[in-house]
Amino acid sequence: MRIEHRADQPVRAGIPEHGRIPRYYAVKIELLDLLEELGEGSALPSERELAERFEVSRVTLRQAVTELMLEGRLMRRQGSRTVVAPPKLVQPLALASYTESVRKQGLEPGRSVIDIESRPADAQLAADLGVEPGDEVVHLERVLLADGERVGLESSYLPKRRFPELLGEFDPTGSLYAFLQEKLGVTFGEAEERIETVLATPREALLIGTNPATPMILLHRRSWTPEGEPIERVRSLFRGDRFSFITHLRD
Repeated sequence: MRIEHRADQPVRAGIPEHGRIPRYYAVKIELLDLLEELGEGSALPSERELAERFEVSRVTLRQAVTELMLEGRLMRRQGSRTVVAPPKLVQPLALASYTESVRKQGLEPGRSVIDIESRPADAQLAADLGVEPGDEVVHLERVLLADGERVGLESSYLPKRRFPELLGEFDPTGSLYAFLQEKLGVTFGEAEERIETVLATPREALLIGTNPATPMILLHRRSWTPEGEPIERVRSLFRGDRFSFITHLRD
């Protein structure tokens, strides 16, 4: 197999120097070249055609296709067609709203509201939000949409005594950051974000509409005003096959 080195891909396409690799992985590398030729939205040739083309069993081919689907390179469409997936959404690791970042990529952001309620804070949540245990906090849970596609699930917690307007004036299908900044005059000063990979719980997978085996990217964020007063604690779950993240580093 001829290996072309690309700076944005694993060195030697991830193939060790001794060249002994699983056959499914070799097929996966060849499929990636085919996907570039086909282009976004194009249907993948039939399983039988591809198995004959690469001279492998259908079981081997399915393993390669499954990995590409988990990585977001392929996706299922209605009618069980497998097509070349669009590029992943890029979410900045910055004090910017989901709405802004999605619109910058030419897509229409949206949110499906699961719940907005007042609930007592446990000890850890109270410490994060600068309130006393048992104090009321506003919990907002929403499915994140991009052009109508479910791509994530977000739970936000904010001190009710600071933001009582959230339960009466805020439209939960809209941008929370825009409401806080434009309507309430809140200024974000800094945030701390922790990122990890997880699998969705059965409930989360159902809400997002994804396979429970699909890798997910979990973000925990806490944010403060310039004066150091806590604003929110957020738990955001994004589909790993539809999102990548970017940040700018400076010394």
